[in-house]
This record gives sequence, structure tokens and C-alpha cells, in this order.
Amino acid sequence: MTAEWQFDVPTSGSKYLPPDARYMEALTSQGYGFEAAVADLVDNSLDAGAKDVVVHFLRDGDDLVSLLIIDDGRGMAEDELDVAMTVGGRRDYAPDSLGMFGTGLKSASLSQASSVTVVSRTRKSRPSGRRWAMEKARTGFQCDIVEPRYAQSLIDRYQDCPITWQGTVIRWDGVKDFPQNVGVGQTGRYLDRTIARLGLHLGLQLHRFLERPDFNITIAVEDIRTGDVFANFGVVALNPFGYPVSGHRDYPRTFTADLAGFGRMDLTAHLWPPKSSLSEYKAVGSVLERQGFYFYRHGRIVQAGGWNNLRQPEQHLSLARVDVDLPADFGDTFRLTVKKEGVQVSPDFLDAVEKAVDDQGRTFADYLADAQRIYREARQRAGAVRKPVIPPGRGFAATVRETVDEELPSVPGEEPINIEWRKLSDEVFFDIDRDTRTIALNRRYRSAILGGRRGSLDDAPMMKALMYFLLHEVFGKEYSGPRTKDNLVLWQSVLSAAARAEFDQVDA
Repeated sequence: MTAEWQFDVPTSGSKYLPPDARYMEALTSQGYGFEAAVADLVDNSLDAGAKDVVVHFLRDGDDLVSLLIIDDGRGMAEDELDVAMTVGGRRDYAPDSLGMFGTGLKSASLSQASSVTVVSRTRKSRPSGRRWAMEKARTGFQCDIVEPRYAQSLIDRYQDCPITWQGTVIRWDGVKDFPQNVGVGQTGRYLDRTIARLGLHLGLQLHRFLERPDFNITIAVEDIRTGDVFANFGVVALNPFGYPVSGHRDYPRTFTADLAGFGRMDLTAHLWPPKSSLSEYKAVGSVLERQGFYFYRHGRIVQAGGWNNLRQPEQHLSLARVDVDLPADFGDTFRLTVKKEGVQVSPDFLDAVEKAVDDQGRTFADYLADAQRIYREARQRAGAVRKPVIPPGRGFAATVRETVDEELPSVPGEEPINIEWRKLSDEVFFDIDRDTRTIALNRRYRSAILGGRRGSLDDAPMMKALMYFLLHEVFGKEYSGPRTKDNLVLWQSVLSAAARAEFDQVDA
């Protein structure tokens, strides 16, 4: 016979069990991307009341040496700085604060760099600083005290740009993502790509703040050896609902969901106009990733796209986006990731969405049906003027395949065209394999075309897309006529010469 079930587990006392030093490594293994880590630090700047934030890349000739995030917020006195640098240290968050867990500064920084230094000054305190080095954190949570004269010099370096009376400087050293032992060309390409991605990420996640006249983010690159500034531009707000004209005159519409424990929650449903080329539409991943819910917490996007198991994403819903402001206290109904890049929702929320109605009694299912209908009608209109094509397949980037599918009707029943690198003779750049319906590219020129980037199945997306548009019609013809054959010879000659030129420039 079993004992009577006890609903509360009885205890006989407690014991203090401090974390193992290796906990710091676990803390920094949160899967932060570079852009998300920087955005987490900008959140802290906003919480400190900053009006200007500068993301500053420092290079020494060909080498990138440090990344700094500087703001003109309230700053921190020494005791506040100790709390901020304590693992799990929690300050008193304001009701509209973007911070939540007390780990973002440490986990975001040390996921990207071998050390993070924070120097800060308030209107009433002198500059002070603390430094976490991963090598010390692993052996016992030893946080360095920054020498006061250096703390003062770092604040002085950014005097009036943007720090005035108060502010904070965060410095990353040993940034894992920075290229090592490369030439000036590769450093420049890395910065171009990274700054572009970072600008898009910050512009999207923080667009409501950037739309205000009193808040700015600047990204700059400086050579510490010469003092030259290579880039200095402001991040532009990218409103994911910033279309000039709605995709349908009946939208946006607000659906109200009755959620147990919270009462009424508004879901503002939007329909983008078909065929939009605006950055605000294309800033989020592929057409399958950018549809769905856009959750905001205190004005900051914490999830950009996705249906959260309400339904599967599909091409026909690519115009549908739903604006949802999370309540201040959301309990267990919504759970945010530490990175602020995703929201887990409860079954109660999904049930409430399915039952949500607008002020005219229309349901959320009606909205989804409208989104599908408007997309199909746009495709039909486009199909009347655009010739069907054999679609791209394996070897092309997912976004290329999806965009071609979105923009062009497909020839029914045809297998897609693949593209891959193969060993070919030196005098040709490409070959056409009709049997496997494959465009073969000469592997000899791959490294030159990639410009030092790592190869993958869908690498060189721009060049492969151009090759697709050049050659896709060839696969639709059983026999190539004289004109097509002459074109192939011409293209082969010019592209082979261009590939050899790429190769020679890399060697030079």
C-alpha cells in the first residue's frame, strides 16, 4: 500500500551552495549572435536615459582591436557598477525598463569577447570601472578594478561625443568574430557586412525609439594609429509596419483576444502591399520568417515574425504581419528568451487568438484568408505579364529561391535547376549538365569569387542568381538553336576572362 501523497515536499533546513566558477561559461553560451549582443547593451543605454549611443569599431591598420558602446545616459556610481557587473545582480527595474534578468551585460559581452570593461560616470561621481576577463571568471569570479586614471581617460576620449556630464563606456577586447591576420581588403569587407547587418538589426528591433526625435544610434570606425574615421553614420529606423499604402483598404484591423488572467489584448493585423521592395519589408529573413507575430515589450521588438505554433508559415501568408504589445506583467503566458529574440506563448494565448474578433465580428481566421486571397490575386496579375520559369533549386540561397517563386510563375511539372561547384577545365567558367539539370561552376575560381569567405552549399548568392537568369531558359529548350549556341560561347568567353581577372587580383 502506498503512503498518502504529500502536496508540499517537507524540508529540514537549507544549505548555501555557491555557483561553480564554470557557471560563467554556461552563462555566456546563450547562443547570442553579434547583432543581438550589441542590441542588448543598447537596451541598457536606453534604460539609463541615453539620448545618443555610439557603436565604435577600433582598428589598427589591418587589424580590428576593440569594439566600444558609448552612451550619454545617467551613468553609474561605483556601488551601482558593482551590482551591474555581478553575475545575476539585479537592480530595481523601472516599470518600462527593457532589462529583465540581470545577466544581459555579462552574458552578451562575454559570449562575443574574451573580456568586457565597463567605465561609467554620474554627475556626482568620478569615473570608475570594472573588467571581467574570461580567464579570471573561470577560476573564481574575480572581477578587476579598472585603474582610476585610465577610467578618466576613457571617459575623456568620448567627451562631447556623446558623453557630456555623465555616461558609460563598454569595451570589448578579444572579439571572437573579428577576422585575424588578414589583409586590409578583407577587414574592410568584414566591416561592410557587419555594419550593414548591425544597422538593420538595431533599426528593426529598436525602431520605435529611433523614430523619436531625441534618440540616435551612430556606428563609427576609427583607425587608432592614424585617427582616421572610415565610417560614421546614423542607424535608420526600420518599421516592419512602415508600408506607404496598405495591401488592402480594410487593413489594418484590430482583433481583440480575451486572455485569461489579463483580460483583453489587442492584435493589430496588417497586410503589406504585394511586391514590396522596401527594406522595412525585407529586413527580416525570408518570406517564411518575416510573416506572423511581431511582439513588442515596452516598445522594443522581442520577436520579429513567426506564428508560434498557431499555424505553419506558407508563401501565401507572406504579406501578413500582426503587431502585439505584451502586457507589463505577463506571468507564464509569455516567456522571453534571454537574448530577446523570441517569445514562447502558452496554449491559452493561441486559443484566444483563434477566438479573437474585431469590432465588426470578423475573426482572425478571416484575416488569414484575406491575406492568402490578396497574395494569390497579386500572383495572378503578375502571371499575366511575366513568363513562367523553371525555378531555382539546390545550391541557390533560400531567399533567392523564395523571391523567384514570389515574383515569377513556375512552369508546371518541371524539376528545378540546381547549381554547384565542380572541377572543370581551366578555360571554362561554367558548364551545363542537362541530364541532372545543373549549372556547374568551375571550382578553380571559387575562393577568388568568395573573397576569403567560407564556402557552403548556397554560397556566392549574387553570382549564382545572375547565372540563373542568364541560363535558365537554356534548360527549357530540347535543342539549342544557333543563336543560343552563339550566346553560350559568348558568355563562356566573357565570364572565363572575368573569373581569371578575379583570380589574378586575389594573387596580387
